[in-house]
Formats: sequence, structure tokens, C-alpha cells
Amino acid sequence: MNRHMRIAYFNGTMKPGHDGVTRVLYRLIESLNRRSVENVFFSPLIPPEGERPTLMFEVPSFIFPWYKEYRVAWLPGKSFEDQLSDFKPDILHINSPCSLGYAAVRYAQRHTIPVVATYHTHFASYAKYYNVKALELFSWSYFRMLYNNCDRVFVPSQPILSELSSYGIRNLEFLPHGVDANTFSPQFRSMDWKHELGLSGKNVLLSVGRLVWEKDLRTLAETYRILSNRRSDFALVLAGDGPIREELQTMMPGAVFLGHQSGERLSRAYASSDILVFPSTTETFGNVVVEAMASGLVPVCADEGGAHGNVRDGLTGMITPARDPDRLASTIEILLDHPGKRAELADQALRYARSQSWEVIFDRLLEHYVDIIQGFAKPRARKRRRAA
Repeated sequence: MNRHMRIAYFNGTMKPGHDGVTRVLYRLIESLNRRSVENVFFSPLIPPEGERPTLMFEVPSFIFPWYKEYRVAWLPGKSFEDQLSDFKPDILHINSPCSLGYAAVRYAQRHTIPVVATYHTHFASYAKYYNVKALELFSWSYFRMLYNNCDRVFVPSQPILSELSSYGIRNLEFLPHGVDANTFSPQFRSMDWKHELGLSGKNVLLSVGRLVWEKDLRTLAETYRILSNRRSDFALVLAGDGPIREELQTMMPGAVFLGHQSGERLSRAYASSDILVFPSTTETFGNVVVEAMASGLVPVCADEGGAHGNVRDGLTGMITPARDPDRLASTIEILLDHPGKRAELADQALRYARSQSWEVIFDRLLEHYVDIIQGFAKPRARKRRRAA
């Protein structure tokens, strides 16, 4: 059954390495291709021909005002229907609640095809960072309309699943992300890495992710200021880039900004650091947390959003109150002052990460596809979805 499925995916960007979502999707493509599962991707941003690992179609789009690195599909339904009809999918899978995802849901309704979604990005939580309360209210109303017309909504963390349920979103299914223990591993640890950055003898606090305010980087900057006033045995390294990089460099003099990292450079940065500092409250999962754990780091996460769902406080990492730089600084100091405790937590974190194989996760996803396709053939199931 798996071998004969035809699956169509929709996402806001398929530019390699653009964000955590695309990294997950490219991993999925590798798995689907190995299993000979036919797949196609539709997106406003796709790589050049010859660099596409699977069939992809670009839809017309315009620049998204708040994120100039992203684009919004323009009249998406008309731009993909011919190609999608030729492909004859058994199921549609949307990975973004953008206009393209909405158009895919409408297509599924008109053509009586099952449609599922993965809740990758917690857009509603972004509103408070831009002082747009109306956007938050609109987002939840829109999400209910969109996702309640999906046959299943995969959610990568239990905290976010509970939040979505509280806002009236149905058909939720917990399906975490995985991690590649070959790509992210302590074997990439290099003492030369610290030396090259001029950080020999320092404990490195690592931050990984796009440099945008909704990652709670003001909390990180204030935490850095507090720690810098107290001690000099640490360094802060940021792996990632984004529109607020220059502001952050002014706010955190002395911090090391590596810019965008990928491949072995990213693996080496993880494994050669000591503690992952991740104050973001807007994650649905927090891929970087399990990547850090697989690399032998202790993660320190905020108690809001989805990232802390990967951590057992005091066992595989540390959890601190959201947007509280004093508590975050104090928690980091506990780990800096007690290397034995840090090593114990790192070992437990590594064991947990190694149990989160991507192939196990994708096996479960394909099983869900089969179950949904078979169940969708029943008239009662179709009627229930249309009435949502």
C-alpha cells in the first residue's frame, strides 16, 4: 500500500535550509524516495531545476511584508490545479496555513480527496512580538476554519497539541519530529573549533536559529548581559542569521555570530559547544533542541511553546520560566558551576535523542496516510469532514 500511494505536499517555501520546516521536509523527501512513494511539492519558493530531489512546482507569489525572505502564493488554486490533477494524488498534506494551504484544502473538498496538515509553525504566538493583538485573534479563528476541515492534524509536541485543543481545533494527532543521530553526534566535537573562534578554555553557550524577535532573543540578550556582569568563564555563540543580526550584535558585544550554518559546520558547532540556550516560546517542536541533545549538549528551554516538550526537567535538560532572563541566567550558572551534573544530564539527553529516529517517525506518518485513505472511502467519514 505504501509503495503505491501518491502524495501531494504544500509548503510556504522549499528553499533548502530556509527554516526548520524545510529541513524536516527534505528529510521526508529522502525517506519517501527510498521507499518509492510518489510525491510532489507545491510552493512559492523552490530550488532551481537540477537541484530538486523530487517533483516540484512553483506557484505565483508576492513578498510577505513582515518576512521578505518568504513569499505568499497569489491565486494559488489556479496555479496548481492542472499539475495536481495530472498527478492524481491519493492524499494532500499541507505544511503551512498560508493561502496555498487553504487552496489545497478547498481543492480536496471539491475533488473528494483526503487532506491532512502538520502544525509546524505557531503563527498565532508571533502577534505579541509585533503588537498586533487583532492578528492573534484572527489567526485562531482562521486556524479553526482551516484545520477543522482537515482529516487529521499532526502536532509535533504535547504542549502545543493541548493548546490547539483548547482553541477548538479537532482531529489532532501527536507526531513528533525525529533527529538524525549520524548528522548530529558527539563524534563531531572538535577542540580546534573553540580555538579557531578564540574561545579556548571557555564554556560555550550555543544559540541556534533564525535571528528574529519572535525567538525571544531579547531574553537571550538580557541573559547574556547578566552573565557577563557576573563571570568571564563562558562565551555565547549564535549560529543563524536574520534581519535583527546587527541589533543583536550591538546588544551583545563580545558574542560570536557565526551566521547561517549547515551540514558538517552545524554538526561541529553543536558538538563542540557545552550548553544549548533556547529561550523561544513560539516553537511547535524545537528541532534544534533534539539536535543539540543528539550532539551531547544539555538544553535549557523556556516553559512555554513546544520546545520544552522534548525535555524532562532536571533529567535530560533544564526548563526555566518564559521571558525571565534572571532565572535563565541562574539556571545556566548551575550547569556552569556543576560540570558533573551537566555531564549526567547530557548523557541522558543523548540517550533520549538516539531513540527519536526519523525512520520510525516516517513509518508512523505513512501508517496514518494508509488509515486515512482507507477510512475516507467510507461515506460517513466524508460527510463528517464536510460538515466541519
